[in-house]
Order: sequence, then structure tokens, then C-alpha cells
Amino acid sequence: MKLPVQLTVGAFITAFFTGLALLSLIWVPYDVADVTIADRLKPFSAAHPLGTDHFGRDTLSMLMVGARTSIAVALVAVGIGIGLGVPLGLAAAAGRGGWLDEVIMRGNDLIFAFPSLVIAILITAVFGPSALNAIIAIGIFNIPVFARVARGGALTVWTQDFILAARVSGKGPVRISAEHILPNIANLLIVQGTIQFSLGILAEAGLSYVGLGAQPPTPSWGRMLTEAQTMIYTAPRLAVLPGLAIVLMVLGLNLMGDGLRDMLDPRVRRARG
Repeated sequence: MKLPVQLTVGAFITAFFTGLALLSLIWVPYDVADVTIADRLKPFSAAHPLGTDHFGRDTLSMLMVGARTSIAVALVAVGIGIGLGVPLGLAAAAGRGGWLDEVIMRGNDLIFAFPSLVIAILITAVFGPSALNAIIAIGIFNIPVFARVARGGALTVWTQDFILAARVSGKGPVRISAEHILPNIANLLIVQGTIQFSLGILAEAGLSYVGLGAQPPTPSWGRMLTEAQTMIYTAPRLAVLPGLAIVLMVLGLNLMGDGLRDMLDPRVRRARG
């Protein structure tokens, strides 16, 4: 099967930044906590390929560790959304039209009424700002998203003849959901996962930008943007580089999501011949 172009391009961009994040676990050019005022605002050079910031920290090292922070927060938040949202969506579809379906969907509506930033502010007011609280805030917002996707896909599968055969054979709703429903909606969940991953990157950057995400000395793309605000005219690269990293990472994930949809969705394949 020929892979869609957008899937190939998106996977390459995503793999590049993921590789930087993984590499930062074992090696970075300089310690990101090493403040050397004598080296502040140095331009591109062999010693500092992307220069240094106003504290003398190596910008490349900051971007590498920032990638690790952003990807980790978004990945765990998506995991929370899948781990809690999918079972809720499957349960709602299994009890379609009943009280369980109504309770789950009205709970989803309640969560949707509070954007992740508002949830983060509420959590921060109680526990203080941190990357963990950003994960919780973004993860909570992902739960109803995956619940709705899982429920919508599952409702369609529940009407199929092979589901009726499974019910006649004595299988209960839980077993049917696990053995028949979930495998048939996996493509929907994978595509939605890539979309929520990209939104998680943006959400983490936004929360860090307003001071609710990862705290110093842990680098974050969003906080790098905040710190670069006062240097926008003297050293614009300090804002351009993390901003470009965010844009490219989100673009890569969105392209990968579109490519996966084209490859996995039979309706799209039929429409394109």
C-alpha cells in the first residue's frame, strides 16, 4: 500500500522532534540549568549552533529539553483521555438511550463547558503551577473528546449483523465492546489521538506561556516564548525558534493525522478510487 504523502511528511517531522526529545534524555550540548551571564545573547557559532539566551543558556539544549517536556505532557494527557474516555464512550454506546448513556454524555457536556486553561487555573489555585497539573488539566479535557468519538463509532458498529450474532451466542455488552466494538473503532481513535496530541502540544505551550505549566529550571517551548518577549527586538531568534518548533510539531502531527485518516478510513479510500 502506498503511504499518503502527508503521512510520510508528518511522520518525518514528528520523528525528528521526538528524536530530539529522546536524545535529550541521555545527552544535550550544555546543561540547561547552567547560567553563564558572560555568554549571554551569543550569536550562532560552532560552540552554540543556535546561540544563547539572555541568561547565557544554550538555545539548542533548551529546545531539545523543551521538546521532551512538551511531548511528555501531551502524550500523558492523551493517554489519560484514551484510558478514561474510551471506556466511558463504549459504556455509553452499550447502554444507548438509557440512564448510563445520559449520565455520561451530560458529564461530557459539563467538562466541555470548562476549557483546559480554566481547568488549569482551578487546579493551580489549589495545588500550584507545575507540569503535572498541566497534564491533569489537558487530560481532563481529553476525556470527553475520546468518549464522544468512541460512542459515535461504537453506535454504528452496534447495528451490524455480527454484533447481533455475538449477542445471540451469549456474549454480554462488556465482552462485545472489548472483542468486537473496540477493534472496529481503533482507526477512529488513532486518528483522533494524533489530533489531540497536536492540541496537547499547543495547550502545554499556552499553559507554560502564562506560567501554569512546567516551572523553572525545566525548559518549555511556551515559557521560552514568554522569556523572549522582552528580547523580541534585540534577539528575535529567541522567540522565532521555539515558536517555529511549536508550529512544525503541530503541523507534523496534523499532517500525520490526515494521512492516517486517508489510509484507515474506507470511505476516503473509496472516494479516491
